[in-house]
Amino acid sequence: MKILDWYILKRYLFTFIMMLLLFIPIGITVHLAEKIGKILENEVPLNEVLMYLFDFTIYFAHILFPLFLFISVIWFTSKLANNTEVIAFLSSGVSFSRFLRPYLIGAFIVAVSSIILGLFLAPKASEGFNDFTYKYFKKGRSTGENTNVYRQINDNEIIYVYSFDVKNSLGSNFTLEHFENNKLKYKISASNIRYIEDDTLYRLTNYIKRDIGENEDAIEKIRIKDTLFDFDVDDLIPVIYAAETKMYGDLKQFIAKEEARGSSNVGRFKLVLYRKWSLPVSVFILTIIAVAVSSIKRRGGMGVNLAIGICIAMVFVFFDKIFGVMAEQSDFNPIIAVWFPNVVFGILAIYMLYHAKR
Repeated sequence: MKILDWYILKRYLFTFIMMLLLFIPIGITVHLAEKIGKILENEVPLNEVLMYLFDFTIYFAHILFPLFLFISVIWFTSKLANNTEVIAFLSSGVSFSRFLRPYLIGAFIVAVSSIILGLFLAPKASEGFNDFTYKYFKKGRSTGENTNVYRQINDNEIIYVYSFDVKNSLGSNFTLEHFENNKLKYKISASNIRYIEDDTLYRLTNYIKRDIGENEDAIEKIRIKDTLFDFDVDDLIPVIYAAETKMYGDLKQFIAKEEARGSSNVGRFKLVLYRKWSLPVSVFILTIIAVAVSSIKRRGGMGVNLAIGICIAMVFVFFDKIFGVMAEQSDFNPIIAVWFPNVVFGILAIYMLYHAKR
């Protein structure tokens, strides 16, 4: 049986790697064709473009890791079935569970690779990919990703900024409120706030400070005021992809910090955290489904198996995206959003495996 195990395992890993080598260049070509105009318009240096494409490769592969695996398993198992090799294996007295073992070993290898990719390589690649996108494609302009920042920066102070231009380190409609014993002590507002990196200070335009008194408020107005604050410039930038760029330990600390601040993006950040572990599990689930679908020799040949497999893959992606959006845009529990597709398709895998054995 070791010969059979090695035969299937080598086909499993070889087909998966070839599928990556086939689809990743296609993804790069399509993406580059879409962005080449802006790259030329901004005269981006070649070394930055090459680094961006390298980051995109890791980013793209990590997102579609399970789907590449799913299609590759269906592909080579369908070939085995069409060549009646599966029938020969099972007719020799090998049980379907035993036949499945090399697939699970391959799934384990791919799952470990997925964990390494998600914990160590993908965060750095995501940072480079998104920073390049923001720098050259979005040009630092205000979008839904960096408007209406409202957060608690410490036990006594809350800040608000309507929008923040990352490229120019410039925010509009800034407000800082300072509380003591749950009472507002003073409030600072400005039409603009700019971070001066060389001096590590903030420049406020149309600065107004209102000190709340017992009987009367004291108001100070200055056209332009340079000052220091206890928060970092990063606190003004609610970069939506921040969680994707952090290693696992840093990500957990980041989420705890954002929860304490009352960030509205905590659900989105938790999705990134939980997916680091749900993705490897989905590798096993999709492998079992793929084997159950494609190990049967059908009248229509490989095309029928591929069609069924692609439909299942699209439904899996649909579930993942729908529940992900629900967790990002509402109070829907992120851990349910991440694991629900795996639970549903895990049940489907058990059902299909039972009928495949029969």
